[in-house]
Amino acid sequence: MMAYVFDFSDVPQYAALLFKGAAVTLELTAVSTLVGGAIGVGGAALQWMGGPSIRRLIACYVEAIRNTPFLVQLFFVFFGLPSLGIHIGEMQAAILTMSINMGAYAIEIVRAGIDAVSRGQYQAALAMGLTQKQALRSIILPQALATVYPALVCQVLIVMLGSAVVSQISVTDLTYAANYIQSRTFRSFEIYLVITVVYLLLAIALRRLLNRMGRGLFAGRQP
Repeated sequence: MMAYVFDFSDVPQYAALLFKGAAVTLELTAVSTLVGGAIGVGGAALQWMGGPSIRRLIACYVEAIRNTPFLVQLFFVFFGLPSLGIHIGEMQAAILTMSINMGAYAIEIVRAGIDAVSRGQYQAALAMGLTQKQALRSIILPQALATVYPALVCQVLIVMLGSAVVSQISVTDLTYAANYIQSRTFRSFEIYLVITVVYLLLAIALRRLLNRMGRGLFAGRQP
């Protein structure tokens, strides 16, 4: 049996394509984190303040997203919505799906953080004359977000790594770049090894960045 000969000589000429793919992956992650995070905070707040019908509606959304594959959600948005007359591009479909997915998980994470805050603090805030919204915004949410921030960071990383499947609808992300290079060079092992390392480095760098941001945002609040 002939020994496999490693050959990475074709990788440097595609460096620009890899950088572009990595930039697209980070762009998708950044936008979906902001939108999905807003959905998470807003959804958790509505669950906490809203009536039974609102809580049931949010719970249905969360369960629908958490119990269906991300790839199926992506295909539904990109291939299914046009059947209803809603046409969006590849990037928009990827951002929309990633944001909705991130939002569903973020709702549950933030809700757990809100539940972890002592009910007595809320009652004390009302006794001081604050409204329910003011108590939630000024007292409950800051503590809840500080408590669950590490879990939110992990979810952001999961979303970034899961974004690899958006190449299936021709979004030119890092995995799309790898597939393109492999189709030109036929060096599957080398190309996907490089991409694996790139994803690993991106995840480590993003985690460190977000952890540093968290220390600044929640100084003195995180347990």
